[in-house]
Amino acid sequence: MSQPDQKQTTPGAMAVDAVLVIGFFFFLYSVVKVHVPSTNPNQIMFWGAATAACMSGVFWLALQMFRVVLKAQLAAKKK
Repeated sequence: MSQPDQKQTTPGAMAVDAVLVIGFFFFLYSVVKVHVPSTNPNQIMFWGAATAACMSGVFWLALQMFRVVLKAQLAAKKK
């Protein structure tokens, strides 16, 4: 398999991804914390953050796959 000519990840793209994933984490945390079946604030914080972290990881993977597919489509369109 040949090596790509250009870098796939730039510092700007990494910064945008970090901002999007962190924003998604806090949004999701605010959504799921009300669904934790506990009255203990520590348990609510832990399980809300654990759920938001897992789903933020999936969001990050989906974002990376979107970037790869978009680059491939744009490269194919140029050829």
